[in-house]
Amino acid sequence: MGELLKVDKIKTEFKTDKGMVTSVDEVSFDLKEGETICLVGESGCGKSVTSLSIMHLLDKNGSVTHGSILLNGKELVNMSEAEMRKVRGNEISMIFQEPMTSLNPVLTIGDQLTEGIRLHMGYSKKEARDYAVEMLKKVGIPRAEGIVDDYPHRLSGGMRQRVMIAMALSCKPKLLIADEPTTALDVTIQAQILKLMKGLRSESKTAIILITHDLGVVAEMADKVAVMYAGQVVEETDVFTLFDNPKHPYTLGLMKSIPHITNPDDMRLESIPGSVPSVYNMPKGCRFYDRCPFAMKRCLEEKPELRPIEDKKSHSIRCFLYEKEEREFEEKKQDEKEVLS
Repeated sequence: MGELLKVDKIKTEFKTDKGMVTSVDEVSFDLKEGETICLVGESGCGKSVTSLSIMHLLDKNGSVTHGSILLNGKELVNMSEAEMRKVRGNEISMIFQEPMTSLNPVLTIGDQLTEGIRLHMGYSKKEARDYAVEMLKKVGIPRAEGIVDDYPHRLSGGMRQRVMIAMALSCKPKLLIADEPTTALDVTIQAQILKLMKGLRSESKTAIILITHDLGVVAEMADKVAVMYAGQVVEETDVFTLFDNPKHPYTLGLMKSIPHITNPDDMRLESIPGSVPSVYNMPKGCRFYDRCPFAMKRCLEEKPELRPIEDKKSHSIRCFLYEKEEREFEEKKQDEKEVLS
């Protein structure tokens, strides 16, 4: 599988009355065809802003000020709006978090669905309508032939979310960004949507960036996971390692907050004390310092870098606790280079 997307140290900033604030700070990850990466973390940690940075859908006061976003080798950061319109909906689609505000209230469901289908797939008006009805059925919408002529206000929040999913999947994009796609749906429809996304991934080799708080969805869908905190990736690894051997104190805290069927009935779930720091007042050193049970003095002053640990290139941690393992890994790599030379 070839590399489809490479996000390299992007920094997204917003102009505010208090000056420039950084929402996403040097976030990096890559994605191959047919691969799924899940972005997890608390609200406000930069997951959605990362996805909007890729899509060129930031507010007017926001911009990617550093780094690179390559889609099939094409740089997206400096791409014009006219060029991005050809990419959106065709090569990249997005399921937005808020279906209530993502649909145009004065256009029918059919009008909004068929616009992208006709533009990117070249279908006639009738072909596009028939295909739109088919897509609505695929996402579990009953009476699709009638719903296609309805306006968004006549549908429930869950139904609107399914329309958004149908719209995103209709042109079989190379990259699908799904921002909490199953939040407003019951478990039956949630399972149906995840199955649909898996089918798209296997049939069309569509890569998926899935933003979610649900670690059950992560376990089912992800190939690899990037854990974000305060605008940074603090741990990245494959999904099996994340659940079997999480390393970063923040990831450990997230795992301990999940109920397990083997836990005693009277066992209390643990929570992470405190809250995510404000973008206006980020700590000088490690951003998790105030909430970390393993915090050291150097964490207050020095910024930890995201580095590979142990002998796994696929497992990276932003934490001083594993500095010895990082150093041993780097020394081993250096020794291998010297042997090869």
